[in-house]
Amino acid sequence: MKPYENAIEIDHLCKSYDGFTLDNISFCVPKGSIMGFIGQNGAGKSTTIHTILNIIKADNGKINIFGLDHLEHEYEIKEHIAAIFDALPFHDQLTAKQLNIIMRGIYREWSSETFFNYLERMQLPARKKFGQFSKGMKMKLQIAAALSHNAKLLIMDEATTGLDPVVRNEILDMFQEYLGDENNSILMSSHITSDLDRIADSVTFIHKGKLLLSGYKDDILETHAIMKCTKKEYADIDPADMISARINDFGAEVLVADRKACELKYKGLLLESTVLEELMRYYVNAEKKEWTI
Repeated sequence: MKPYENAIEIDHLCKSYDGFTLDNISFCVPKGSIMGFIGQNGAGKSTTIHTILNIIKADNGKINIFGLDHLEHEYEIKEHIAAIFDALPFHDQLTAKQLNIIMRGIYREWSSETFFNYLERMQLPARKKFGQFSKGMKMKLQIAAALSHNAKLLIMDEATTGLDPVVRNEILDMFQEYLGDENNSILMSSHITSDLDRIADSVTFIHKGKLLLSGYKDDILETHAIMKCTKKEYADIDPADMISARINDFGAEVLVADRKACELKYKGLLLESTVLEELMRYYVNAEKKEWTI
C-alpha cells in the first residue's frame, strides 16, 4: 500500500432519498487519529458510513481510503478496514470457535492467536452461541474480530450505544491502545459525546445532511465559548456574533464561535469553555437563534 496522509478523504459527497439529502459533505480523517462523527438521529451519519463502505452508492462525490479510490480498489481496501455496528452481524447460532474458522478464510492476515487472546482478555467464551451473549459481550466480540486481521481503519456506527459505563470504558481503553500504532485510525459515530470528549482527536458534525463543523476537537472547543449575560446585556449582543442563545428567567447563555474576539468586544461578560454535547445543542438550534430549556 502506497504512503498516505489521510485514512479517509471525502470530497463533496451527495446522496438523495425521498425527504433527505446528504449535501456536499467533505472531510478527512488524518492517519493515526480518531475522529468523532456527531449529529442527531437522521443527520446522515449512517448514510455517510454506508457510502464509505460501498453498502450504498453515492450520487456524487469522491471517497479515498488509504489514498485509494474506494470503488476502484474496494477489495484491497476492505482487507484493511473493519466496520463495527450496534447490532452483531454474525449469526446467533455461531460460536467464536466457528467464527475463527470463517474469518480465517476471508482475511489474508487473520490471526487466530490474536483473536483467541482477545477473547481471553475480554472473558468471552469460545464455545457459547452468540445468541446467548449480552449486548456488551456482542460488542466485545465485534471488536475482537475487528482487531484480529491487521485492520488499519476502524469504522464504528453507534457501536457503544446502550453499553454500561464499565464496558464502554474498557472498549475506549482498547481503542486508545489500538491507536498506539500511528498507522491505525478510527472514525467513530456516537451519540455519547462524553466518550468523544475523552478520546477524539478531531470532530465532524453534520445536521440535516449538511456539514456544520469539521476539524481538530481542541481547536473547535478553544475557539467556541458560552457567554453568560443578563437580558439587558443580551440585547446589546450582535446576532452575527452568536450561534444561538439559550434564554432563561435570569438572562441568556450564548454560544459564540470566536472566543477571543468576543472577549475584546464584550468586556466584563463571563465566557466559559464548552463541551461537544453543548456545542451540538446550540448549533442544532441555530436556525431559530433563541431557545429555552
